[in-house]
Amino acid sequence: MSLPAGRRSTRRRIVRGLPGSDRHGARQAPAPPRDLRTRAGLPDLTGAGRFVAAHAVDSLGTGLLFAFTVVYLAHTTRLPLADIGAALTLGNLLALPAPALGAILLDRHGPKAVVATANLVCAAGFTLFLVIRSAWQISLAYLVVQAGINLYWTAARMLVPLAAAPGEERLWFGFISSLRNVGIGAGAAVSAVALALFGPGSLHVFIAANAGTFLCAAVLFLTWKPARSTWKPARSPSPPDVPGPPKDAATPVRRSSWASVLRDGRYLLLVAANLAFVLAQMVPPVLLAVYVTDILRAGTWLPGALLVVNTAAVATLTPALTRRSARHRPQRAIAAGFLVAAFSFALFAAPLAWHRAPTWIAATLLVTAMLLFTLSEILNSPALNELSVTLAPAQAGGRHQAAFQLSWSVGGAAAPVVLTSLLGREPLLPWLLLAVLSLTAALLTRALAAPARPDTYGPEEPAP
Repeated sequence: MSLPAGRRSTRRRIVRGLPGSDRHGARQAPAPPRDLRTRAGLPDLTGAGRFVAAHAVDSLGTGLLFAFTVVYLAHTTRLPLADIGAALTLGNLLALPAPALGAILLDRHGPKAVVATANLVCAAGFTLFLVIRSAWQISLAYLVVQAGINLYWTAARMLVPLAAAPGEERLWFGFISSLRNVGIGAGAAVSAVALALFGPGSLHVFIAANAGTFLCAAVLFLTWKPARSTWKPARSPSPPDVPGPPKDAATPVRRSSWASVLRDGRYLLLVAANLAFVLAQMVPPVLLAVYVTDILRAGTWLPGALLVVNTAAVATLTPALTRRSARHRPQRAIAAGFLVAAFSFALFAAPLAWHRAPTWIAATLLVTAMLLFTLSEILNSPALNELSVTLAPAQAGGRHQAAFQLSWSVGGAAAPVVLTSLLGREPLLPWLLLAVLSLTAALLTRALAAPARPDTYGPEEPAP
């Protein structure tokens, strides 16, 4: 029996409000139970044991020398600190072309082979550290190490789609970031204890151990059998409304070129946004200690405490916060992250408003700023890495990855001279520059227009 129009519309409204039905009245499958892994924000790790172990071993070895490379070189070579710094800078600059080589290798051999090779190169570089005696040897060894690091990060992001279940790429990037922070923190703690107990001579052991961890990571990457047999992002790099025939597995893949990267305006915008993010990430290693101790006179203990806050928060909060942000499209998370970053830089600069502010006021403002800075890092890093994969060509995106990695290399090389020069001219200037860059990046992220799958991103509603 048919219902009157008014009754039918009432019934439709009732059905739409029933639990387990969508806005069209169709019944939905019941949501899977939220287990401990889901609540913790961890991705599905099935079949990725060697992949996870490789990252853990690699980061632990990196942490052994994270804060003590200059200490080791000063003890070993007896060179002035200025000479050591110049030699390290030269080695870093000479390694800048490494992503271009990585692009060619990535397109020809795939990410797993390039990542394993990069670990072997880093192992060779740290082995050279054991025989360093002069400045040119420092530059040579650091060139090899940095070349390996640049090769590694050019290809490593492309491994995530091989390990991730559909729709979990951002969770994996967040998990890897957390894992690496834990490993680096643990390695740095071990080195700090050994340095305190046994002196700088003990660092020779950690140089050798670091070379061994890179060898171990190379073996783990080579022997890992990913769940997916092809190198292809989980999502199409082209939005669904782009005209043209649909791409399938039979469509021949065009090898990327540098010209194709330069024509890809959306990807260049992503690279520019990541450059702003990289400059912001240089605040803890480059700017923080000298700003707090020399400009604010807030106590020598405070920079170390702020770094502990940052490392601990990234290590513990990244998986859960990334799972919550993964309900939204990546450019939305990036815009929010840059807005939070801009506010954090305003708070970092706030103690300058008081000529002689009490230490507790400066400390409170700086701790709050560091917490917001950390939140912006957690929001930005996984989403930027996700887009670096999904916006690149599916199987020949080596040059796109090289361009993305170049933003890290250039930003890391430029940050020390840019930030310290601005700080020396006027303490407010570096924070003003970083805030302006963050606000600009937040405004431009809408143009990234990351494609979304209907089953991955739903209506962008606040998380419950």
